Amino acid sequence: MQTESQLTQALPPGRYEIDASQSAVRFRTRHMFGLGPVRGTFAIQSGSAEIAEALAGSALRAEIDAASFTTGNRQRDQSVRSAQFLDAERFPVISFQDGLVAADGQTVHGMLTVREVSRPVTLSIGQVQADPRSFTASATLRIDRNEFGVTALPGLAGRYLDLTIEVRCARR
Repeated sequence: MQTESQLTQALPPGRYEIDASQSAVRFRTRHMFGLGPVRGTFAIQSGSAEIAEALAGSALRAEIDAASFTTGNRQRDQSVRSAQFLDAERFPVISFQDGLVAADGQTVHGMLTVREVSRPVTLSIGQVQADPRSFTASATLRIDRNEFGVTALPGLAGRYLDLTIEVRCARR
């Protein structure tokens, strides 16, 4: 991983747009009372990064397509997209707003909104690679779906999701 000074040298301040075709949210959870692993993805629809002179002043936002929930199991995917879980028809967007890079340069604090329920979250920044026109980055976090009002099938459906966000952003 590059240091903050290396990143700010390689990444000029300005607005960068997320390239949705090269970005995704990957998740891991467990089902069947914790016995079975489940892995899948969500598609990122759009988003941006406002890179400041000092990396700690940078801001991020992203919109995730709730209906893009995919695990490879059609029945499970339909169930999770339904009103019982994500209710993707009524709440098509999961959003991350007000994401501010912390002074440590290793975390981003923001608000995650699922089904119109907003909660503060902290992302841990992983790999970052930058050049003068673009950057790729990954970050991780764990969420408790119950905190967002997604409480169906306790025990059968995993309560916690471990998320890895992978984005590619280009300067506009």
